[in-house]
Amino acid sequence: MRTFRLAVSALAVCVALSACGGQDGTGDTTPTPTGAQPVTSPPSPDPSVPPTPGDPVDPTAPALPPPSKGTGGPTSPPAGGTTLTGTVTSGVEPNCLLLDNYLLVGGPRDVLTPGVKVTVTGRVQRDLLTTCQQGTPFLVETARRG
Repeated sequence: MRTFRLAVSALAVCVALSACGGQDGTGDTTPTPTGAQPVTSPPSPDPSVPPTPGDPVDPTAPALPPPSKGTGGPTSPPAGGTTLTGTVTSGVEPNCLLLDNYLLVGGPRDVLTPGVKVTVTGRVQRDLLTTCQQGTPFLVETARRG
């Protein structure tokens, strides 16, 4: 009876090992078809969102020049710029500032403080990753109180 148990155990080990054959790179390496197609081009951008100049989704668009380091005060927004006016609020994460559900990215922090009414110009950058977890990213180019 003991020999029979030993033979059955040895047979079970052999079956288990043969089922694992080829997985360590020394067995059959013929790939099996998965039905996946190779990626030959980047995915198409969302047609409902127009690309912004300098956006990585539209590499053929001209890049915007860096904002000038003027003396402050209002400046005219660049082509395609947006102006927002309202009261700055704190976000749920530290150092995150919001204005009408837009996350303010950049800009002068002495002007952009919670509770202050401001007018900012800049552009929406929907594909920008942030740690703020709320609001649509808005790249601030100019900001003034009022």
